[in-house]
Amino acid sequence: EVQLVESGGGWVQPGGSLRLSCAASGFSFGFEDMSWVRQAPGKEREEVAIVYTGVGATAYSDSVKGRFTLSRDKTNGTVYLQMNDLKPEDTAMYYCAADPLARIPPVGAGCPTTFLTTWGGGTRVTVSS
Repeated sequence: EVQLVESGGGWVQPGGSLRLSCAASGFSFGFEDMSWVRQAPGKEREEVAIVYTGVGATAYSDSVKGRFTLSRDKTNGTVYLQMNDLKPEDTAMYYCAADPLARIPPVGAGCPTTFLTTWGGGTRVTVSS
């Protein structure tokens, strides 16, 4: 069974940091495109970071560029999202998602594509004072 499980969310004050983790199982980790997507209440889903396995590139949305970093540890099947200098507008449910077949065109982070067929259950991030 293909599965993604996120962890690491919580409450943090503005300017603080969190590291989200996404543990993958059930597929050959390291050969898929992996994405972090967030959704705030009443808003559309926003893809904040994505790694394109085929071209070995990572892209970020303008809203998080310079503050968030996506990394992947192929030895333990985990992808991370390091989030620094958090702002209240970063408050959202954060999901990791995968395209096990690495089909996503490397056009940059934006609206999550339908190629992302595997999703985790999400982890909540709250940024407030």
